[in-house]
Amino acid sequence: MIALLIRDLRLAFRAGGGFGLGLGFFLILAVLVPLGVGPDPQTLGLIAPGILWVGALLACLLSLDRMFALDHEDGSLDLLATAPIPLEGVVAIKALAHWLTTCLPLALVAPVLGILLNLPGPGYLWLVLSLLLGTPALSMIGAFGAALTVGLKRGGLLLSLLVLPLYVPTLVFGAQSVTRAAQGLDPLTPILLMSGITAGSLALLPFAAAFALRINLR
Repeated sequence: MIALLIRDLRLAFRAGGGFGLGLGFFLILAVLVPLGVGPDPQTLGLIAPGILWVGALLACLLSLDRMFALDHEDGSLDLLATAPIPLEGVVAIKALAHWLTTCLPLALVAPVLGILLNLPGPGYLWLVLSLLLGTPALSMIGAFGAALTVGLKRGGLLLSLLVLPLYVPTLVFGAQSVTRAAQGLDPLTPILLMSGITAGSLALLPFAAAFALRINLR
């Protein structure tokens, strides 16, 4: 499993692997929003939590269709399905590799982009914390969606339609926790609810994704 993780990490860092694509999209969004909304600091401070979370969510979405598609095209997925490693473990490793190469950099860069959007000071810590706790759910839900659409032509659009509604609770609770922290309110409740979603996703979705892969590989 460690060898599979290292392989996926190497593929992600290569050209076209999606590593820089998410960061570039995140940066462009943070730069364009002040140009479209206007330079008013108060307005930017109010919308900053939602904009940063939406940007992180969409950036995570960009590379999801590659999670199983490349392995399916070259036959590696068939070998993984018959390998001694449980297919549920393969799904978990794929989701972990996606999180390490896409979501973790977004969480680390988010405070810098928060400065561009005039995020209030108390919100920075909770922004990073909410992204670290919430983005694993995005990767795992994305792995489930990628497993459902693997092998389909133009599956990227269908994948987006499938996973975006499932992303909504994580987005709402993540953005709300940062908003409440920025306003001096208690952000613990939305953080705990989002953490519960992440825990449930990590516990259940590897089995659902593995089941979907077995059906698509028949």
